[in-house]
Amino acid sequence: MSSEDKESQEDELLALASIYDEDEFKRAQDVQGGETRISVDVPQNFRVYLSGNFTETLENSKLEYTVSFLPPVVLNFEFPADYPSTSPPLFTLTCKWLSQAQLTALCRHLDNLWEENRGSVVLFAWMQFLKEETLAYLNITSPFEPEITKQEKQPKEEDGCHDIKNSASTHRESSDTSTVEDIESLSILIKEILDFDQSQKEKNFNCKMFTCNICFSVKQGSECMDFKDCRHVYCKICLKNYFEIQIKDGQVHCLNCPEPECSSVAIPGQVKELVEEKLFALYDRLLLQSSLDLMADVVYCPRPSCQTPVMQDPSCTMGICSQCNYAFCTLCKMTYHGVSPCKVTAEKLADLRNEYLQADEATKRFLEQRYGKRVIQKALEEMESKKWLENNSKSCPCCATPIEKLNGCNRMRCTACMQYFCWLCMGVLSRINPYQHFSDPGSPCFNLLFQAMEIED
Repeated sequence: MSSEDKESQEDELLALASIYDEDEFKRAQDVQGGETRISVDVPQNFRVYLSGNFTETLENSKLEYTVSFLPPVVLNFEFPADYPSTSPPLFTLTCKWLSQAQLTALCRHLDNLWEENRGSVVLFAWMQFLKEETLAYLNITSPFEPEITKQEKQPKEEDGCHDIKNSASTHRESSDTSTVEDIESLSILIKEILDFDQSQKEKNFNCKMFTCNICFSVKQGSECMDFKDCRHVYCKICLKNYFEIQIKDGQVHCLNCPEPECSSVAIPGQVKELVEEKLFALYDRLLLQSSLDLMADVVYCPRPSCQTPVMQDPSCTMGICSQCNYAFCTLCKMTYHGVSPCKVTAEKLADLRNEYLQADEATKRFLEQRYGKRVIQKALEEMESKKWLENNSKSCPCCATPIEKLNGCNRMRCTACMQYFCWLCMGVLSRINPYQHFSDPGSPCFNLLFQAMEIED
């Protein structure tokens, strides 16, 4: 190795280490070489399209995802002794989402770049090409469907790698079948792409500065959190306090974005990250309960000490609690009563009357079968009687017996408790002299004994 080649190699490795971080460039320990992980530039709203033609479970299905990042193209390289004066770097390319033919095309273009720059260091030019021009060079546009290839495993140092001692040109002629890792299943490919996209988005978010829309302080992204749908950003301290207040109030479905008129909702993973374990357990329990409440085929055991969710059979009104074995009617929540009508409590009677009067014919028939037609008819009669009494009678001030005034003066006597009272002010009168109330100048009913009394000619 000439001193000039050695110096050029060392300068190039030092330059790459200064330009790229540890995730993008790693220098080898025992040889003059290393590994670069190049994230290809992806246009905005780039979509990855995957069809189910490769597996039985996803046959004829379509999966399409919008991504901002794709898993990196990995370039492993080693400098021969006479690089860069005479020989090119020895290298391999691997990538999760590129086919064997696509990787071969990239390898050949890297060879061409070396020929154009023979005698000069070339790694940075290679890396810039892979980062900025890979998609355009391979004519990859959105939506992009990766080619899932199945190939025989090569005798491995590692899958997707070749003997680094071979020359670059020899490698492409004899070892192209090992330039791409074998993608064993569609689900693995999906996970690789989406996981990398998510991790890169989080990495970029954590490095930026944001203004919290609640406390208006400027903080780094690692101290903030955004809502996934609307991307409104708040600091974690403010969101933690907001989540805790809502959960303690039982408003687990109200963990919306604090931005006015924004309907985005926090996902459970975000809530778990910010609140204490006990509070998250409460949130999780309330969220499950509210979800069960929305299910038409789920009722709760009516025993106050149990309240276990019970799946009900739509064709039967009996529910049996799996926890306490209590058999109950799923309609009235009382002990199961077979085909007998549900008993109506006094509190339920008024609601039943109103529900029956406002119901259509089908609902009326259902209510009659559930509670009995006679029970409903009696409830309607009682409602009419109550309305008549409210309009035509007054209650005795002593025993509350309804009293109807047909004629006579305003001194009344209850037929139930025999108490005298005034029809005008409903005041209790003296049993000895009930008329004194109307002759006393200080009384509100003074001289009104015969008021509103019909007098015949």
